[in-house]
Amino acid sequence: MSDIIFYIGMTKGRDAKPHIGIYGRRNNGKSSLINCLAGQDIAIVSDQPGTTTDPVKKSFEITGFGPVILVDTAGIDDSGELGQKRVDRTVGTLDIIDLALLVVTDNSWGEYEDDLISKFRDQELPFIVIHSKSDIELPSEEFKNKVSTFTGTSLFEFSSKDKRNYEELISLIRSTIPEHSYKTPTLLGDLIKYGDIVILITPIDVEAPAGRLILPQVQAIRDILDNDAVAIVLKEREVDTFLKKTRIIPALAITDSQVFKKADASIPPEIPLTSFSIMLARFKGDFDNYLKGTPKISDLQDGDRVLLLESCTHHVACDDIGRTKIPRWISNYTGKKLEYDVVAGLDKLPKPITDYSLVIQCGGCMITRKQLNNRLKPAIREGIPVTNYGMAIAYVQGIYNRAIAPFVKSAYNKMDYL
Repeated sequence: MSDIIFYIGMTKGRDAKPHIGIYGRRNNGKSSLINCLAGQDIAIVSDQPGTTTDPVKKSFEITGFGPVILVDTAGIDDSGELGQKRVDRTVGTLDIIDLALLVVTDNSWGEYEDDLISKFRDQELPFIVIHSKSDIELPSEEFKNKVSTFTGTSLFEFSSKDKRNYEELISLIRSTIPEHSYKTPTLLGDLIKYGDIVILITPIDVEAPAGRLILPQVQAIRDILDNDAVAIVLKEREVDTFLKKTRIIPALAITDSQVFKKADASIPPEIPLTSFSIMLARFKGDFDNYLKGTPKISDLQDGDRVLLLESCTHHVACDDIGRTKIPRWISNYTGKKLEYDVVAGLDKLPKPITDYSLVIQCGGCMITRKQLNNRLKPAIREGIPVTNYGMAIAYVQGIYNRAIAPFVKSAYNKMDYL
């Protein structure tokens, strides 16, 4: 049985899986490698250099490991004005990659490979160097030693044609990819125990997707069940009646951030309350910097520019959370005339990061932890405060201390942040 089961096509929901990027010069066998791993001809293979022009994502599952996203990239040695744009796109994929496969052949190593290794190290990105087309020319001992000395890793001999060392390559990928890229830590396991009841407050409004719940709500339900607790899902207007009739005392309540004030009024103060967005902020965001950055909302001045980062694309409603509600709430809270930019997906910023006085990141349910934190790094390096949608909303609505308390008290000195 093959070690890899391949899935053609990919939905946005799969983007949160570990990403493996394939890099190297043109005609080094990158597309042949992806076809070999997949067991299907899903990438065009040609003797003509430059066949792959843009990064392409493919989703597949490694048996005994789990689903991953494979990213096939253009040759790092592409030339000309158009070629340089392709190279820029190839390099740009490093922000979303959890493991890099550098493909070399013909015992050839030069400045292109040196530059890639340097970039991998800058990103603290684990990598595997693969000598492809080894059925045509084997890597020499001299070349192996050269690669090992420069990279600190052993050169892996491979051939897509005869699939030599195929199983060994799968095992190497499995052992090299960072554990945090695929291990799913618990969302709430340190807050709840067997038999606890957790109330999930989920408004059904114009922004709610038809016929389903949003991903953070689904993730919370699954995590509660995984921890042998009980999830009760209510709309915000049903909470008061439910608590009064049942007299249930939940161990925790989690609300959509947009109805924080209603939830705060409905949930008794002795019951911990937070939001789905803050839950995700602790789960995969830079929570320490969020805690430091959120109170900086009070320091905003007239003319300051605020950047809101949405990590997915969606239909924009008339009262959109990122484009309308959060800017309105922050402007009302500060009383200042502020400028706002919203960037969806992983698009480039419209202005240099240094033009912004505050960055507000969504929960990031559709992307990996690395993608989210790489998105925030430029701001953090420049000393620009960063926060999260839910934490910013809680702050300007006067319930920040309560909203972060479930997570702060278990890992931090609460008084450092309140």
